[in-house]
Amino acid sequence: MSVHWHVVVLSLGSALAFAISTNLKHSSAAQAPQVSLLRVGAVARFVAATLSHRLWLAGVLADAVGLSLQVLALHRGALAVVQPLLISGLLFSLLLRRRQGRPVSGAEIRWALVLTGCLVAFLSLVGTDPGAGGDGPDRLPAAVAAAAGVGLALACLVLAQRRRPAAGAAALIGVAVGVVYAATAALLKSLSEHVAQGPWAAVTSWQLYTVVVVGAIGLFLSQLAFQAGPLTASLPAIATVDPLLSIVVGVLVYDEHIHRGPWSGLGLITLLALLGASVIQLGKVDTDQPARQRVPGG
Repeated sequence: MSVHWHVVVLSLGSALAFAISTNLKHSSAAQAPQVSLLRVGAVARFVAATLSHRLWLAGVLADAVGLSLQVLALHRGALAVVQPLLISGLLFSLLLRRRQGRPVSGAEIRWALVLTGCLVAFLSLVGTDPGAGGDGPDRLPAAVAAAAGVGLALACLVLAQRRRPAAGAAALIGVAVGVVYAATAALLKSLSEHVAQGPWAAVTSWQLYTVVVVGAIGLFLSQLAFQAGPLTASLPAIATVDPLLSIVVGVLVYDEHIHRGPWSGLGLITLLALLGASVIQLGKVDTDQPARQRVPGG
């Protein structure tokens, strides 16, 4: 296996921290003022209540830990490897919900095993070298990918305003969040090269300030997604779109190579399709649970 063990450990640690953050921020979103439409007054009240909520603040602290581990993983490993490994956050979320007193169904256990098997198989087949893409991103593909990502995210937000039931709107916003998270990961990989050169190189890089802006947008949209409908609608969308787009960006922008030979490539495509299906099914198994599982307005 060409993926170094420390990249796997860092990625899994990041996934655990993000899973803790997701559960905390989802709980805080349920207690924030309702935002049914993106009006200035409603958004301002939502933001003010969110920024002062203790659970959201704890979630941000967990995010900081996860982000630090993610930066280290991206610096040492490939974007097309680290981001798919973050899907393991769904497994950690499942364990966290179990600790909160929610029983785990047989369907959840089966899909969790499928997800785990897919991740293990992915690591055994992946052929990306940790140093792939070390010369930095290709500018033209990066510009095209950024424009396409902005267009997709905006389209999802517009459609979410018109979509009913609430689960559909939450899923669409979740897709937008996944796009933003993939963009953040790509920027973090670029930023990690400056961080390795020293604090001054990081502070004077445009990537640092772009990450802050894009990251803030991601935090805001994730709160909207959590409030728009059940976590089982938004989280699978986020967890699927983020790694899949990251693989595309890693290959096209960072010149990463994730397979060796046609059969390995076919196996990876099959695994990613099964991985996406397991993520979606794992998120949907309790969509029809009682209302206590939903946030207000969901």
